[in-house]
Amino acid sequence: MDRVSSFDEPLKKLLGGATAKVMAEHLDLHTVGDLLHHYPRRYEERGKLTALADLPLDEHVTVLAQVADARILMFNNGRGKRLEVTLTDGSGRLQLVFFGHGVHKPHKELLPGRQAMFAGKVSVFNRKMQLAHPTYQLLDASDADEATEAVDAFAGRLLPIYPACKQLDSWRIAKAVDAVLPSARDAVDPLPASLREGRGFTSLPEALLKAHRPQTKADVEDARARLKWDEAFVLQVALARRRYADTQLPAVARRPVTDGLLDAFDAKLPFTLTEGQEKVSKEIFDDLATEHPMHRLLQGEVGSGKTMVALRAMLTVVDAGGQAAMLAPTEVLAQQHHRSITEMMGELAEGGMLGGSDRGTKVVLLTGSMGMAARRQALLDLVTGEAGIVIGTHALIEDKVQFHDLGLVVVDEQHRFGVEQRDALRSKGKQPPHLLVMTATPIPRTVAMTVFGDLETSVLDQLPAGRSPIASHVVPAKDKPHFLSRAWERVREEVENGHQAYVVCPRIGDDAEEAEGKGGKKAKAKKQAADEDPEKRPPLAVLEIADELRKGALAGLSVEVLHGRMHPDEKDDVMRRFAAGNVDVLVATTVIEVGVNVPNATAMVIMDADRFGVSQLHQLRGRVGRGSAPGLCLLVSEAHEASPARARLSAVAATLDGFELSRIDLEQRREGDVLGQAQSGVRSSLRMLTVIDDEEVIVAAREEAVAIVAADPELEHLPELRTVLAALLDKDREEYLDKG
Repeated sequence: MDRVSSFDEPLKKLLGGATAKVMAEHLDLHTVGDLLHHYPRRYEERGKLTALADLPLDEHVTVLAQVADARILMFNNGRGKRLEVTLTDGSGRLQLVFFGHGVHKPHKELLPGRQAMFAGKVSVFNRKMQLAHPTYQLLDASDADEATEAVDAFAGRLLPIYPACKQLDSWRIAKAVDAVLPSARDAVDPLPASLREGRGFTSLPEALLKAHRPQTKADVEDARARLKWDEAFVLQVALARRRYADTQLPAVARRPVTDGLLDAFDAKLPFTLTEGQEKVSKEIFDDLATEHPMHRLLQGEVGSGKTMVALRAMLTVVDAGGQAAMLAPTEVLAQQHHRSITEMMGELAEGGMLGGSDRGTKVVLLTGSMGMAARRQALLDLVTGEAGIVIGTHALIEDKVQFHDLGLVVVDEQHRFGVEQRDALRSKGKQPPHLLVMTATPIPRTVAMTVFGDLETSVLDQLPAGRSPIASHVVPAKDKPHFLSRAWERVREEVENGHQAYVVCPRIGDDAEEAEGKGGKKAKAKKQAADEDPEKRPPLAVLEIADELRKGALAGLSVEVLHGRMHPDEKDDVMRRFAAGNVDVLVATTVIEVGVNVPNATAMVIMDADRFGVSQLHQLRGRVGRGSAPGLCLLVSEAHEASPARARLSAVAATLDGFELSRIDLEQRREGDVLGQAQSGVRSSLRMLTVIDDEEVIVAAREEAVAIVAADPELEHLPELRTVLAALLDKDREEYLDKG
């Protein structure tokens, strides 16, 4: 078997169909290489127990502990049996419960003093941490063959604990790893020898062996140092090649013109730009003036004035004879951008029209739901060059849309767009247009280097003058229902003071949604689960909450709804009336998350806030406090006080710093989808590297990668590195990087 193909071997050949199926479905492991790169999460020392005091709630854990006591309890008048086992480790106690027929075997085996590994999901019952029906593996029963085998499987003192799932325990994964470990010898080493020796790294086969079966803690450190470096380095080489290829592309330089549209626009601005806006604008103008395409990421805090910076870039391109397109993720946002840009530009946005400025241009909107006549006119304005600026949704990408001379593409909220869509729009220029990607989700430096490593980065971290602070509080609706009543009183007070409010819910609650949930058995099971465990109830819905508020807490106020399944005209009408102050309270889904700008809205209540991610909550909160009155954001949750969900909400309530929050978000989610689903639609290649903690590794790997690619762009002298790149950056990911 050749050196690469043993890593490509399907797991079912070596492990049998059932185990391979669970690994594929629940852990996304398909080949020998996948399993060899599924590293232990941590290592337990034989004889040393896991600290039980700080186990994470709601997570699947594997612990090494000792049985303190075990007793059988009867319930239901003696018809039901329950086995309760208490584990101890010196730092805390953990309860195990087994029900019904499942009590006999553990009752015989889990005797006081016994040591074992236990795996299950941590929950809270009667204020005590517990594992219900955990699986376990005895470690000290000399007469049990299986137990001896479990201990013998690990030659060293260290027991590897693997990321596992309910269907497959850590020790079963360890057994599977044993079966594929001989293939580690076939690992293709991507590092040039000089680099490996210069940095004192162990060889790749040895690093894999030390990661899975370490004899000592020093083995673990060796393995980690090497494997982290590989992940950072291979990715940075891919990005460096991408950046190099971009510098080889031609583009039309778009240089600023004096006394043009931009100067006229700047002259009528009622305020001065912040220092940050000036600095970032200069970076963008310098890029636009070069003859290869700009690829720049503009990240700015919610409300830092990114749209203003983007608009000035678009006006510069129009001045230089080109056209600019702004791509927004939703119709609501495209309409909002169109409205605010035409308002900011005034008569400059009416080029060629009565009352328009002779220095002006036409600013057109193009969305999927426009009427035929308006659409035909917009398409004509684009192909003739009459319209210098177009704002639209992905309708801009359709084949029918032709530009006279597309010079700049601005993508708002990049994470909402598929890479193919961005690429399709870029292909509409005679030469590749310049690209400006905007995001209001602050991204820590190392993440930007890793995820958007092919884009130069500009950061806007100053808020424009006149912005008000936002107070945020968690409302524990389950423990303290009177807090929720007070939240609605606060909303009423804001409205009585002449302001408006948002109420955000995770779900719409309409017929289409209900129909989707009507899967017979599935729907029944969901209902049953919700009856047994209120935490499993479906998320709160816009239509239901709006109805309750109209009849109850907010009776007498004007309460309207906004969600993604409404007709676009209806959505636009509601937004216009809300912006004009004719609606007191808007109950909405996350369609209001980005770009919606109503300075008079001062309060926001987010229902089931624990069902949203940290950065999403930060985005939503950014919709209030946009005027001169202070903002208020109330995060309503029924999550248990000790749960990770509540910890997330407390973090959001404690700071308005988006960079700090993105860091917390990452630490909690780790990198699962930093490079995974969110960015590229393929599995993350990061197993050992944590982009938050390993900044030094990433920076050093980037420097090495840049030097190597500058010397040998095609990697002709590094065939092993080329092979590993091809395997790691499988076709989907390579295309993703290609289009990034």
